[in-house]
Amino acid sequence: MIKFNRRQFIKAAGLTGVAAGMPLTAACAANHGGGSAKGRVVIVGGGTGGATAARYIKHLDPAIDVTLIEAGQTHHTCYFSNLVIGNLRTLDSIEQRFDNLRASGIKVVNQKATAIDTNAKTVTTADGQSHGYDRLIVSPGIDFANNIEGYDEAAHEIMPHAWKAGPQTALLKQQIQAMPENGVVVIAAPPNPFRCPPGPYERASLIANYCKQHKPRAKVMIIDAKDAFAKQGLFNQGWQRHYGDMVEWVSGANTNGGVKRVNPGAMTVHTEFDDIKADVANVIPAQKAGRIAELAGLTNEGGWCPVNFKTFESTLVSDVHVIGDAAIAGPMPKSGYIANSHGKTVALAIVDIMNGRDPGQPSFLNTCYSLLTSEQAISVAAVWGLDANGEVVTKNAGLTPMDASDAFLAREVEYAKSWYKNLVSDAWG
Repeated sequence: MIKFNRRQFIKAAGLTGVAAGMPLTAACAANHGGGSAKGRVVIVGGGTGGATAARYIKHLDPAIDVTLIEAGQTHHTCYFSNLVIGNLRTLDSIEQRFDNLRASGIKVVNQKATAIDTNAKTVTTADGQSHGYDRLIVSPGIDFANNIEGYDEAAHEIMPHAWKAGPQTALLKQQIQAMPENGVVVIAAPPNPFRCPPGPYERASLIANYCKQHKPRAKVMIIDAKDAFAKQGLFNQGWQRHYGDMVEWVSGANTNGGVKRVNPGAMTVHTEFDDIKADVANVIPAQKAGRIAELAGLTNEGGWCPVNFKTFESTLVSDVHVIGDAAIAGPMPKSGYIANSHGKTVALAIVDIMNGRDPGQPSFLNTCYSLLTSEQAISVAAVWGLDANGEVVTKNAGLTPMDASDAFLAREVEYAKSWYKNLVSDAWG
């Protein structure tokens, strides 16, 4: 991984075809809109990927009928939810609404999608309504695999995962604030692949940041299923500098694969070698594509959705595209920014297809910020394109330097705030 150089990063992004990270105004200026073809696009899932796809399709070709199906009246972003847990933001500040999508001509259906019939090309919602499509985009996010004994639905309310932002985020925050001054927070980090690879480690940082001010005798223990994690060197350096022995990371090798069993009644987590008592247990299970993708026959034996990277059309079912965390996306991580990038790629591809054009060659962008403290952050960025075989390859990548100054790390916090504001505006308007 090279050191982070924004000028090189932006240059690489501009040289790799259709830049899926471009803002809406740039995309509309790229001569992809204005076709007269009519068609119906239904999108299941109103998170970052689904909202982005809906918004871009409708702007690129207003003649296309766009329906977005989302169970919730609002959406809470998982990115920046760690700041809520660490008492740096409110839950309301990461809540997104669908009003601006409706105002742009998108039909928003606030119902849960319960079935997809890929032969009849219909999506059925919980109210019994059927929604026909010519092209379907499935952006269902993640669901949880059953890899930890005892971690059932009831256990979620005692040992919250908080990996789907909303009530679980508020619950984990409340538990941390209510625990004793010398409390122990245990984070069970999941195996790969999972949503937001640096997320558990940023969460540990911001819980420690809160405890350092309010509960200085507390301890944050990360019991990992893995032997390595995203931005590991930078996190280790930050933990040692800011929190000393308050944060402890235990590798999968030292536990033979992390947490295997939990006992919510006793507030204990169990590895093959140890039984650990927690005051707060943040249990993040292994993950797979959202359940509706499995019901529609879009998942493989690993629980994720294989796609054609040029258009994100499923390789298992025709005329259905899968984006965001649910998709198998090669070296691209499962992140909010990547979901936004996927949303733009699929929007451009579908508009081209519905107007009789061959979709362009995409590129993909990702930038991910992680706060170490309330005043210092680190980041990683990358650009990907497709090789001659249609596989995703890395074009350029960068990481915050290990020797970055305090001023540099402070600027990263400001960049992160701007990144969030621009990303949610781009997705939900």
